[in-house]
Amino acid sequence: MRNLIVFTVIVLALGVLTSANAIEIAPVHMANGIKIGEVDSGSAIIWTRLTKRPERNIDGVPFAKRKNPWDKKNQGEYVYDLEKADAAVPGMNGQVRLTCWPEGDESKKKTTWWKRVDPKKDFTLQVKLKGLLPGTRYSIIAEGKPKGGPAASCNVTGGFMTAAKADTPAKVKFTVVTGQEYNRRDDEANGHEIYTHMQALGTDFFVHTGDIEYYDKPGPYADDIPLARFKWNRIYSMPFQRDFHNKTSSYFIKDDHDTLRNDCWPGQTYGRELTFKDGLAIFREQVPMGKSTYRTIRWGKDLQIWLVEGRDFRSPNTMPDGPDKTIWGEKQKKWFFDTVSKSDATFRVLISPTPVVGPDRTRKSDNHANLVFKHEGDELREFIGKQKNMYVVCGDRHWQYVTVDPKTGVKEYSCGPTNDKHAGGYKEEFKSPMHKYLKVKGGFLSVTVERIGGKPMIIFRHHAVDGSIYNEDINTLKQLLGSQGQL
Repeated sequence: MRNLIVFTVIVLALGVLTSANAIEIAPVHMANGIKIGEVDSGSAIIWTRLTKRPERNIDGVPFAKRKNPWDKKNQGEYVYDLEKADAAVPGMNGQVRLTCWPEGDESKKKTTWWKRVDPKKDFTLQVKLKGLLPGTRYSIIAEGKPKGGPAASCNVTGGFMTAAKADTPAKVKFTVVTGQEYNRRDDEANGHEIYTHMQALGTDFFVHTGDIEYYDKPGPYADDIPLARFKWNRIYSMPFQRDFHNKTSSYFIKDDHDTLRNDCWPGQTYGRELTFKDGLAIFREQVPMGKSTYRTIRWGKDLQIWLVEGRDFRSPNTMPDGPDKTIWGEKQKKWFFDTVSKSDATFRVLISPTPVVGPDRTRKSDNHANLVFKHEGDELREFIGKQKNMYVVCGDRHWQYVTVDPKTGVKEYSCGPTNDKHAGGYKEEFKSPMHKYLKVKGGFLSVTVERIGGKPMIIFRHHAVDGSIYNEDINTLKQLLGSQGQL
């Protein structure tokens, strides 16, 4: 009898251990794909996230209606099991490794060590790949395995283009968007249509100028960290977005709605407990990002871009205008003036989350085109206007335009929102002498830099949601510098 009891205990113990091990090595997935970011001529940062399921929860419970938590007195109690929510993408612990190689040359494959995702950072991992070849198309495989698991249980394949060296003329095509919201997607099952058309263009890189999601829009309002992460995970589990980012390098800029709430600045909070500081951390967690959120990247001899930070360093919008009021902060402004002045790129493009030229609606008070930031706006426009072959591309506004500042000659291109559902806030009858083009529609902006007959040119095209062209603006050195202009 005693031997039987011992045997039974051993069997039960083994059963418990086997059961525990089975739970431990449940497969992991990559429902959010990968994001390839901060690419230059020799490096790239790869963002990954491990998930419990291969796709979002399409049979989840819809969010209940709730008042906007702008007013803390009216927010009420709000408790929700996010894993059971509609389109939820819960994370899972595990490890990731990356393999990349120049497309068509597998003999140069390089594989990283297995690296753990960080449960404290929403089960994400960012790995910087170094020693890449300039002007080269790379293939990449990201593999995931569960904690304690012996082998990979999922993988994502993709690719990206590295930038050409600064002394090499190269054709470059990139696209720019703003304003993207899950509940205003074109295709309920797949996401935002523009991504398929941008990919078809052969985009070398992509820039999202901000409002990547809207914390302060319903379904759900995201006024705590789990809800904010939920919105990021949900929109980047959509097939259109996911497939695009698996195969295209990106640069991400944040704005107000994906930091905290509309027209926000440092020190504010939203609803129950989401702070401005939380918003900064979540953004860095959810996109590939280096040390600084303002940076400049060279793409060959003929193109250099500047991506600027418009939230971290700003003064309150309500502060009286003057030399001490800022959106960029003194350190970033000095960096911008210095790096632009030293650049020998044929064409230079500032990509801003918000307008620098405008015009904007008169009641707005959040960007350099508004009177409340006129002092710094004038300072930036005056500097940019003195540069040869420099342009501004901006997001934030929910309409497309090309404008020229009558005082300084600075030319600005607003990319417009991701789709027609998101367009509005302006009317085409408001077209002014500043406007060279104006359309209250969604879509995207593409920019092509190339040499035709040995002459460099930069071409800006405003596209409809289906990829067709609304407006084309071709700029050449001859047009800009005059008939005697020299390259």
